[in-house]
Amino acid sequence: MVDSKMKEVPENIVFYDGDCGFCNRSVNYVLKHDKTKSIHYASLQSEVTKEIFLNNGCPEADLSTFYLMQDGELFKKSKAAFKVLKFFPWYMQWLHIFRIVPLGIRDWVYDQVAKRRRRISKGYCVMPDEQERKLFLNMG
Repeated sequence: MVDSKMKEVPENIVFYDGDCGFCNRSVNYVLKHDKTKSIHYASLQSEVTKEIFLNNGCPEADLSTFYLMQDGELFKKSKAAFKVLKFFPWYMQWLHIFRIVPLGIRDWVYDQVAKRRRRISKGYCVMPDEQERKLFLNMG
């Protein structure tokens, strides 16, 4: 249990840097392409995230890392990105071909983008509609 507003932790949660324009654009992309509408979202800076990580024995969150918690298991960086792909429409599934690249190389590329993420896209905020807003754990 996380707090009085949230009775149980959702199965699928994307955790992202809420102060990063690139990260917010990425969340918006996932939000728009999630065919199941079963992914929830929480910024890494939120109290909800801190409590979920603490209650699940997860390490302290790194703001430069994209995380997906799926069924209580935490994935990060490129592994998280590939896990999120399963929620996308069939015509985007071809992206799984990049899993042939070794994890070390995929995460190195991920880290290079993460280092530059604030220069890639500045000042963007996800503006969910009323239905989408319910998927954000740290929004009223």
